[in-house]
Amino acid sequence: MAETPIAWNPRLLETLVPDTQEDLPVQIRMLDDGLDVPAYATAGDAGADLCSRVDFSLAPGERLVVPTGVAIALPEGYAGFVHPRSGLAARYGLTIVNAPGTVDAGYRGEIKVCLLNTDRGTTVHLSRGDRIAQLVIQRVARAEFRQVPELPQSVRGTGGFGSTGGFAVGTGSPAGQDGFRGDGTSRA
Repeated sequence: MAETPIAWNPRLLETLVPDTQEDLPVQIRMLDDGLDVPAYATAGDAGADLCSRVDFSLAPGERLVVPTGVAIALPEGYAGFVHPRSGLAARYGLTIVNAPGTVDAGYRGEIKVCLLNTDRGTTVHLSRGDRIAQLVIQRVARAEFRQVPELPQSVRGTGGFGSTGGFAVGTGSPAGQDGFRGDGTSRA
C-alpha cells in the first residue's frame, strides 16, 4: 500500500518546535522620528535591522561611519553586536570594518556603523532609511582573568590562523605566501 505524501507546510515547523527565543525588554530612543524602530524581518531572526540616517555613497575602498538614529539601554549582562547584512555584502561588497561592532550595556549614544566598500570598481549608493546592518543582542559573561604560569593542554594547542585546515592540500595559498609560516607564526 502506497503512502500518501504529506505536503510541506512552512508553518508546520512552528507547531512542532517550541519557541526558544526569549523576549528581552530593551529601552530605545529614536533620535530621528523619520526612521523605523529596529525590527526583525521574520520570526526567529537573530538580528534586528538598523537603517541609515543619511544618504551616502561609498567609492571602492572607501569607508564611512554611518549614523542609525538609534540609541539603546541594554540590561547589564547583555551586549549588542552590529553585523553586516549578507545581501549587501554579496551584491555590493559592503561590509563592516570592525564586524561585529560592539554596543556595551553602558553605552547610551547613537549606534553608528563603520561601513567599507570592498568592491574594486563600483561605487555603492544608499539612501536614508535603507537597511545597512543587523543588531544582534546576546547575553555576555564578564571574565575574571586569573594569571597562571602555564595554560592547561588542549587538542588544538597553540595552532592558529589556518592550523585546523579548511581547504584541500594544494588549493590554498602557496606555503608562506599568505603572510604566515606553516607553524602559524607571522613572517613579518
